[in-house]
Amino acid sequence: MKICVPTTGNKGLEEEVYGHFGSTPFFTMVDTETGSVEVIDNQNQHHSHGSCHPMSSLDGKGVGAVVTGGMGRRSIEILNAGNVKVYQAAGDTVSQVVNEYKSGGLKELTPDTACAGHGCH
Repeated sequence: MKICVPTTGNKGLEEEVYGHFGSTPFFTMVDTETGSVEVIDNQNQHHSHGSCHPMSSLDGKGVGAVVTGGMGRRSIEILNAGNVKVYQAAGDTVSQVVNEYKSGGLKELTPDTACAGHGCH
């Protein structure tokens, strides 16, 4: 399964998890089966609230889950419509998040538990 983690930089597994999905500087993608890592520059990070296009950066990457500090309702709905599950990050680094994901210890985010705006977490 490929998971996507919003991150502050491009240091792979040791990078810090960014607090909010849409405004993240980078997306770090990890294949939990092979261990491969890919970092993508978020070209849409400076969007106005409510106009994030999450699938534009992730389209064609085969992502099955996003693990994030927070995400708005609309983004969760768009990702879910694309068969991508969204989980609340547990841990400070991508490596910690991947380990929590593999152990089944992450809480799934739903539109009802979404952020109401930037700074909600």
